[in-house]
Amino acid sequence: MRIKILNFWYHLHGSFWFVPALMTVAAIFLSQIIPEIDKHFLYRDDTQQWWVYSGGPDGARTVLSVIAASMISVAGVVFSITIVVLSLASSQFGPRLIKNFMNVRANQMVLGTFVATFTYGILVLRTVNASVEARFVPGLSVTIAIVMSLFGLGVLIYFIHTVSESIQAQNIIARVRRDLENAVDRIFPEKLGQGSDLSHGPIKRDYDIPTTCDSEVCQVKAECSGYLQAVDNEALMRIAVKEDLLIHLGHRPGNFITRHGVLVTVWPGDRVDEKLSKKINAIIIMGAERTLEQDVEFAISQLVEIAVRALSPGINDPITAITCIDWLGDILCQLASRKMPSSHRYDQHNSLRVICKPFTFEGMVDAAFNMIRQNSRSVAAVSIHLLETIAIVAAQTPTKKDRAALLRHASLVAHGCKESFSADDDRKDLEKRYEAVVKTCNGEPASIALNPETYS
Repeated sequence: MRIKILNFWYHLHGSFWFVPALMTVAAIFLSQIIPEIDKHFLYRDDTQQWWVYSGGPDGARTVLSVIAASMISVAGVVFSITIVVLSLASSQFGPRLIKNFMNVRANQMVLGTFVATFTYGILVLRTVNASVEARFVPGLSVTIAIVMSLFGLGVLIYFIHTVSESIQAQNIIARVRRDLENAVDRIFPEKLGQGSDLSHGPIKRDYDIPTTCDSEVCQVKAECSGYLQAVDNEALMRIAVKEDLLIHLGHRPGNFITRHGVLVTVWPGDRVDEKLSKKINAIIIMGAERTLEQDVEFAISQLVEIAVRALSPGINDPITAITCIDWLGDILCQLASRKMPSSHRYDQHNSLRVICKPFTFEGMVDAAFNMIRQNSRSVAAVSIHLLETIAIVAAQTPTKKDRAALLRHASLVAHGCKESFSADDDRKDLEKRYEAVVKTCNGEPASIALNPETYS
């Protein structure tokens, strides 16, 4: 239940309508409270505050009508500009980045300001009474409406400024990088050398796995298709302990699972019934898209998508690709110092209860470099910079196994470009960068000849 609430809040908090809806509700509340304050405390025939609107009912109606009409018109303009920006971002940087624009709190507050001011003006307008018997002009309410409209003018200027900045490539990359860094801190909070002494990667204790685990198992099927967005690990452990089970979760957040596909494998299988299957399905959240809640590779893929699109012939922007590589290198340096969770989870009695498919540093490196490496073979500047970034990451990677993953990608970059680079100077530069990676990874300095004839 907890993971469902958190997942619901994640989607609600990131929706474009949530903040405007809250601001509109606040405006409705104010439109009920402020006229009452006017009526009981401020509206007197013998006294009048200098800072409160002092016009008659016709003037108050005119002011409120103009404010309401102008605010709803500007709200339509803001909405139109937002749609145009989303269309440009989708075509140039990828459709998966639309959510990053929608999540910008400033844009949500801008739209909410105009809608809330319109709502407040319309609801206060109905309280103005011009009859002789019950004449009432809510001066304070009208004054607040004027202040809100002036504030809206400043917000409109701010919105134009932020929109012009939000479509710049470097700002988009920086925003994605912040989301990625937050995801790394949330999913991998422990650094190497902190906390309990767990191995860096899966704990391999074969004797913990029952000998009959391959034959006496039951597969729990997925009730729907979609991407695995989040898993309630605590609830999964509680089920395994309560029912005395060993559960193997063969998927991790970000993987796509088809309906009736294998969700988890349970041992012993004779304890699995329909009720238990529904419990397991309930604590595993599926959706139509990948999210950052527990899927750190999704944020990496967003930076990769920007870089790959920048390398396409239609855009041809290697500088943007290099910027993405720089930030990917920064994140990999952080991941290299983080403790990756084990694939084996134990209960309080040190009994193996859950086997999952964890994220690994090698997998992160593959997600970061594979597509960029494959699309930059003919772009010398990007390929050379990719090797430079790998050398920087390798210098901050403490384990030999992780450095081997980086060295493998460096070798693929070097050999993949051997036929693409026609200039000798480019091949020599690539050679030097590759040798620097080899030395940094504590391998023997290797000199590779990038002459195409050597490999024929």
